[in-house]
Amino acid sequence: MRVDKWLAAVNVIKRRTIASDMVKSGVVFINGLKAKASKKVAIGDKITIEYLKGAQNYEVLQIPTTKTIPKSKKEEYVKEL
Repeated sequence: MRVDKWLAAVNVIKRRTIASDMVKSGVVFINGLKAKASKKVAIGDKITIEYLKGAQNYEVLQIPTTKTIPKSKKEEYVKEL
């Protein structure tokens, strides 16, 4: 799954268009490397988002099979570090 789709699907970022814009502006990193929107996410990857107030780190636990997941199941797919 593409990184922008994954960020939106697991409710890290509300909309995919916002996730795509964040990737294009260079604030999303996968395993320490600047991500491109087409970059595939794998289980165990560390994703960092550089916000103005500081960085937020996540670990990929699962890849969703549907377009979105319920907010109550977010902990099964992503772990906040």
